[in-house]
Amino acid sequence: MPSKNAPRIFLIDAYALIYRSYFAFIKRPLTNAAGENTSAPFGFTRFLLDIRENFEPEYLAVVFDAGVSFRDVEYP
Repeated sequence: MPSKNAPRIFLIDAYALIYRSYFAFIKRPLTNAAGENTSAPFGFTRFLLDIRENFEPEYLAVVFDAGVSFRDVEYP
């Protein structure tokens, strides 16, 4: 059990959140004036703002996949 004085730390998987945000609005996507789908950036940003407002973390890190993965090798 963490102590009450322990810092609140959040680690966010960026690509999972972007994927989730994109498909959350797939039936009625959010778009800009040019008609480009903005669901992913909107959902990603809204989630991060919600974390900051509701949990007030001392530390927040957003991580992205690095470099080539096995998927790139398997499905070129």
